[in-house]
Amino acid sequence: MKLTEAIEIRRSRRKYLGTSIDPGIASKLRELIAEYNMVGGIRMELVLDNGEAFRGFRKSYGMFSGVNDYVALIADKDDSTAIEKLGYYGELLVLHTTAMGLGSCWVGMGGDRDFQISDNETLVCTIILGNTNEKDSLKEKLIRGIAHRKTKSAKEMSAIDGPVPGWFMQGMKAVEKAPSAMNGQPVTFSYKAGKITASVKTGSSGFAKFVSGLLDLDLGIAKLHFELGAGGGTWEWGNDGEFVRQSS
Repeated sequence: MKLTEAIEIRRSRRKYLGTSIDPGIASKLRELIAEYNMVGGIRMELVLDNGEAFRGFRKSYGMFSGVNDYVALIADKDDSTAIEKLGYYGELLVLHTTAMGLGSCWVGMGGDRDFQISDNETLVCTIILGNTNEKDSLKEKLIRGIAHRKTKSAKEMSAIDGPVPGWFMQGMKAVEKAPSAMNGQPVTFSYKAGKITASVKTGSSGFAKFVSGLLDLDLGIAKLHFELGAGGGTWEWGNDGEFVRQSS
């Protein structure tokens, strides 16, 4: 399965079977995480068979059940782009797990820690992984209905000056499917004089600074979706980072 196909079918799952991930898939997950940690200069930790970590865990709009496996996303406090990179590579991992047949869900925090965090690090969020039924449970359907909001259109998330190439709009279609905190879809993609940038609005208050961490995560996730939808390319890290499309 192509990652662009995974974008189309992936959805947040909250009910898991509680069965162990296939050893071959677990091995591939470790390989991908090791690669992304090295390439991105980030830290993601895979935790398997820790059923106590999320026992009775409630977050956002509902309960999780059958959770045994997750990935912890840990940021270096001295790296201003760490959270954005965790969003980018974390979502890349999520799409690969979708292609492998696993369910997943981004959650704001984690359960009991099976890993060490230094004073210079912070746990940003976790990605729950695991085996799920093909169809959503009744509870998942109800939660999705409660949490549902009208998805922003590509036009609403774009700032365009003049005609744009078809691949730009394909990138934006993929952005429409990008997960974001509280389904806010806060990232704006600008196309002006052939230059493409992505940005989020940040504030200076204490609450705004807290929210900015979530925005950085959303920025990384959205950048990845755009890159995949546009047919490949590279992003400059940071707010207002520029995208250079892959040569055909």
